[in-house]
Amino acid sequence: MLNLDNPVFHVYLIAASIMILKLMIQPWITVQRMMKVSAGFRSPEDAKKSPLNPNPVTGQTDINEYVDRSRRINLNDLESIPGFLAAGFLFVLTSPPLLLAEILIWTYVAARAAHFIAYSTGQLHDIRATFWTFSSLPVITMAAYVLIYAIR
Repeated sequence: MLNLDNPVFHVYLIAASIMILKLMIQPWITVQRMMKVSAGFRSPEDAKKSPLNPNPVTGQTDINEYVDRSRRINLNDLESIPGFLAAGFLFVLTSPPLLLAEILIWTYVAARAAHFIAYSTGQLHDIRATFWTFSSLPVITMAAYVLIYAIR
């Protein structure tokens, strides 16, 4: 069941890898933004002179919207992606129909990509919430499917 001959597992592996990469790359985007504007640092010691911060200035630890937006995207990913990884893995173990798995898994990935774009470009909450909804529904569906499978 947990091998590449299982097409459902194969789909999950690809999608899970994409989402893990997204989860791990977003903090690097935050760091790049902090370095670009030399602001948005979090801790008081981050504003001290160092090789990576050779010219500290007052206010480096103040909230910087450009940096903080990336942090909020990362926090949103941390709220969403682990649930997808867990539900998706358990879902694979139930041997669901391939088409159902593809629809649920790729809907999640596409919705998270759209949510990232919407958040990155400062779209209205309504737009972000719509994409978040379209990403949460597949996870809820997979978890419910697993639960029904397990208790029947």
